[in-house]
Amino acid sequence: MNQTAEPTRCHWASDDLLRHYHDTEWGVPLHDDNRLFELLVLEGAQAGLSWRTVLAKRERYREVFHRFDIARVAAMTDRQLDKLLLDPGIIRNRLKVSATRDNAIAALAVIGEFGSLDAYLWSFVDGHSVRNRWRGMAEVPASTERSDRMSKALKKRGFRFVGSTICYSLLQATGMVNDHLLGCFRHQACAQA
Repeated sequence: MNQTAEPTRCHWASDDLLRHYHDTEWGVPLHDDNRLFELLVLEGAQAGLSWRTVLAKRERYREVFHRFDIARVAAMTDRQLDKLLLDPGIIRNRLKVSATRDNAIAALAVIGEFGSLDAYLWSFVDGHSVRNRWRGMAEVPASTERSDRMSKALKKRGFRFVGSTICYSLLQATGMVNDHLLGCFRHQACAQA
């Protein structure tokens, strides 16, 4: 019997859902405004929960928040948001649900000023991915001076659920920071993306 050995991954990719996300998305430089907004929302929704929980609900989030079309989310009514609090397919936290619309409104203002959400968010890494060279997960920080600056700037612009740890997770998820471990098969691939 010929079994193909699994590649070496970051240890948190511990099941099929997380492995797929790790292998196809996490750390890949992302420059699409709606997808950046999606990850900003989902990272905020994760606060106090596991990333796996959020990923399992991701498709429903896409459905109820108009595929993360920023203008459409910004135009959602209080009644629409209240109705979402009854939907078990998303995280039914009133503050997180209302923050999604608030963040869309703030994102539209950023787009108006900077031309795109992409241009603004990537300005925190000077437009280029930061390539870290961690050997073990214990070396990977939960936040950095860069995520502190991003958090402070986003909050000043009216974004919510954007603490420094959430911002660092966003930097990692969108490839602004490459935190795949050196031994992970994705480290080099993301560095070349």
